[in-house]
Amino acid sequence: MQSGLRLLHVIGSVNPEGGGPIEAITQLALVNRARGHEIEIASLDAPSDSWVATCSVACHALGPGVSSYRWSPRLTRWLRENCHRFDAIIINGIWHYNSFGAWRALRKTSVPYFVYPHGMLDPWFKRRFPLKHLKKLLVWRWTDFRVLRDARAVLFTSEEECKLASQSFRKYTCRSIVVRYGTGGCPFPREACQKAFSERFPMLREQRILLYLGRIHEKKGVDLLLKAFSRVCSSRSESWQLIIAGPESAYVKQMKELTEMLGIVDRVSWVGMLSGMLKWGALYAADAFILPSHQENFGVSVAEALSCGVPVLISKRVNIWREICSDGAGLADEDNLPGTLRLLKTWMETPLLEQQRIRAATRCCFERHFQAITAAASLIKTIKEAL
Repeated sequence: MQSGLRLLHVIGSVNPEGGGPIEAITQLALVNRARGHEIEIASLDAPSDSWVATCSVACHALGPGVSSYRWSPRLTRWLRENCHRFDAIIINGIWHYNSFGAWRALRKTSVPYFVYPHGMLDPWFKRRFPLKHLKKLLVWRWTDFRVLRDARAVLFTSEEECKLASQSFRKYTCRSIVVRYGTGGCPFPREACQKAFSERFPMLREQRILLYLGRIHEKKGVDLLLKAFSRVCSSRSESWQLIIAGPESAYVKQMKELTEMLGIVDRVSWVGMLSGMLKWGALYAADAFILPSHQENFGVSVAEALSCGVPVLISKRVNIWREICSDGAGLADEDNLPGTLRLLKTWMETPLLEQQRIRAATRCCFERHFQAITAAASLIKTIKEAL
């Protein structure tokens, strides 16, 4: 039998509040470890950070990183000393020191590395934050251009992400490969999750729930969701409730103020970040999952919703929307207010039998496209072929 690979993921942080990348790493690691592969993580967290101790994958915390760039010379030193223990290294994300620091450590070694940009090359950022993009232009040639150029391969999670990545910078050179990506389903009994959620949030029983779950960030279109939801609420008598689940931030405060301005405080529940059985209980309780994002290279929470049999209402900036719509597992529209309003109205006006048909298609869509077992095998196959 062929021996397993020894892989190291390099990422800015293993904090689960950071969103999908660390969730996907841990899910894929769970599958690949069961198949004989060894997986470790190097991050720019401080060793004392609580999420380092609770990470399900062996994590070498080499921070804390300094400034928003998270510069840490410990990362480069550690990689130079330890890189030869691994068959390949996978850099997750760019624009922080975990990518350029890894390049500095590996460029004169024989150890190959791969890069997941995780949507960070999407031209939406250039349009929305032109000043930040100007700063990136000033350092691009000397930092992440080299990271991508010298990688054994740059791994994209969809054809759409791969196509968009070439539109942000003129000098762009890399070997692009599209790999399968995904996550695992609920690891707990469904009834236990439903009970935990119901006991924690008894006021939400008997409600028809629209669920937003993930980081609450400007790019996610939460403001569009609130504005569209306020309009449909004013014209409907059903007991629809919007749950927004995600970690607290300054932007959350702005969105709560918007909720008050729109007069829908009693129709929106801000439940904070949910994890474990509470997260899965929220998914099982949802009538539909909604994400009107302006930019999403994959959307781990979208795949998790599908795994629970929940239809998804997403924007066409979520790069997996074509697969979902083709399988009839959800609806997609433009990432603006009219598009988000159409998503809500269309779903609420869809006859019950048609809703049941869409719901029946969700699990099959998940298993066909976004299951962790398939994604883990795709990553290993890609690495072995590149090696």
